Amino acid sequence: MSTQDAFERILAAFYDAMFDEALWPATSALIDEACGMQGSALAIVTRPPVAGKLRFVGMYYRGERHAALEQAYRDLYQHIDESVPRYRTLPDSHVVHTTALYTTQELKTSPAYNEAMPRARSQDGLKVRLVEPDGSHIAWATADPVTRDGWSTPQVALFRGLLPHLRQFVRVRQALIRTSALHAAATDLLDTPRLGVIYLDRSAQIVAANDRARHLLRRGDGVSDRDGLLQASVLTERTRFAQLVAAALPPARPPVSGSMLLRRVSLAPGFVVHVTPVGGPQLDFGARQVVALVLLVEPGTPPRLDPEVVAAALGLTLVESHIAVRLAEGRTVREIAAALGRNPSAVYWHLKQSYQKLGIARQADLVRVVLSVAAFG
Repeated sequence: MSTQDAFERILAAFYDAMFDEALWPATSALIDEACGMQGSALAIVTRPPVAGKLRFVGMYYRGERHAALEQAYRDLYQHIDESVPRYRTLPDSHVVHTTALYTTQELKTSPAYNEAMPRARSQDGLKVRLVEPDGSHIAWATADPVTRDGWSTPQVALFRGLLPHLRQFVRVRQALIRTSALHAAATDLLDTPRLGVIYLDRSAQIVAANDRARHLLRRGDGVSDRDGLLQASVLTERTRFAQLVAAALPPARPPVSGSMLLRRVSLAPGFVVHVTPVGGPQLDFGARQVVALVLLVEPGTPPRLDPEVVAAALGLTLVESHIAVRLAEGRTVREIAAALGRNPSAVYWHLKQSYQKLGIARQADLVRVVLSVAAFG
C-alpha cells in the first residue's frame, strides 16, 4: 500500500471515528501501521483555571488500550517528569523526539524516562503539541518505531501530515460532546435540538437541515441559503468559507475536514462551523447523495438536564432517569456505573427497561428523547 493510499485510509477512518468513539482504537492501529510505530498516546491538557490537567483519550498499542500505563504515568510520574514543562513551551505542531526534552544527565537519572517510558515503549518516540484557541492543547506522543533503524524521513512526514486532521477530529468530537450529541451517528444528527446540522451533496447543495440550522438560515445571520447553496453571510468571509466547503467535497482527493469562526451580520456573537466529509455508507435522499456534513455550534452551554423532570415526563424511575440524563450528557456506560456506584451490567439492565417503556431500541434513540424533554424545557 502506497503512502498516499495509507493517508487516505486514515482520513476516512478519522471521519468515521468522529461519530463513533468505538472506532478510535481501529483508527489508532491504522496510524500505527502506516507510520511504523508501536503505538501512541493521545491526551487533552485542559485550559485555565485547571490548566495542566491531563485527560487521556488513551494509550493504544495496535488498537489495544493500556489504561494501567495511563494511570501509572498520571499518578506516579507526571508531576516529576522533567520533560513536561519543556513540552508545554513547544510551538504549535512542532514535532520533537522524546530525548530532545531531557538533558544528557536526565536521560541517565530521570525516573520518568528510565522507568515509565520503557514500560510504554516510548523512549525513542515523537511528541507534538497542538495548541487550541481556548488555551487547552492536544498532546500526541508516539511509542518507539517498529524497526531498530529509528525514524525515517517518510515516517516523520506522514506523522506531520496527519496533525491537522487529528486536530480536526478532536474538535468535532468535542463539539458533539458539548452539545449532547455524542451518541448520535452522523445520519441521526438531524434530530439534535441545540446543534445546527446541514447535509450537502457533491455540488455543495443543501440536501437536508435540522430545525436549528433552518432557523439560522432563515435569519441569514452568519450563514445563508442562496438558491440551495450554503454561504457565509459576511461578505469578507465568503471566499474562505467556500474553500472550506470545497475541501470536504469530491473531487478533492482526499476530502478533508475543517473549521472556522463565522461572524454574524448582527452584533450577536459568532459561531463555529465544522465541515467534514461523511464517511461510511452514504445517505441517499432520492437521487442526491450526501457527501459532507456541516455542524453549526453556537456559543453557550446547553441547559443542565434535570433527572426528576425527565423521569416525570417519560415515565421512568429515578434511577433510569439519572442513567438516561448522564448518557445524554455524553457519559459512557462505564462512567455512569462509576458515578452511581453500580456495575456496568446493572446500567445496561436499566437501559433495557427504559427502552421497553419508551418503545425504542438504541442509546441514540434514548438520547434524542431525553434531549427533546430539555428542548421543551
